Amino acid sequence: MTPLERINSLKMPFAELKGVTFTEASAERVVAQMLVRPDLCTLHHTIHGGAIMALADSVGAAATVINLPEDAKGTTTIESKTNFIGGAKEGSVVTAIATPVHRGRRTQVWQTRIETDDGRLVAIVSQTQLVL
Repeated sequence: MTPLERINSLKMPFAELKGVTFTEASAERVVAQMLVRPDLCTLHHTIHGGAIMALADSVGAAATVINLPEDAKGTTTIESKTNFIGGAKEGSVVTAIATPVHRGRRTQVWQTRIETDDGRLVAIVSQTQLVL
């Protein structure tokens, strides 16, 4: 099973609720997209910061899962920091690109760039995942 097939076989109910679609996966990079729906927006039809953070969390968690040691039971987020740079309008598609900063036996750290469909930076998220 490829890493992308493994991610797509996982039951990630919150990612599914948000409409996250994983499009690329390897040990070094996981990519997903999400349509900015009205229910994911705040005022002025702009993506809500919580939706940005939740997208990044789903992508970072999926990236950790495909990098878990053989004896691991799973993962959970223990820290996350978001720098909001710009917005994304309702109806647009945002892309999340997660790359590893650290992949250890007990923790993994991932940095996720969230970009608009025309390449503008929306946010950078750094998260730490605990290996269970």
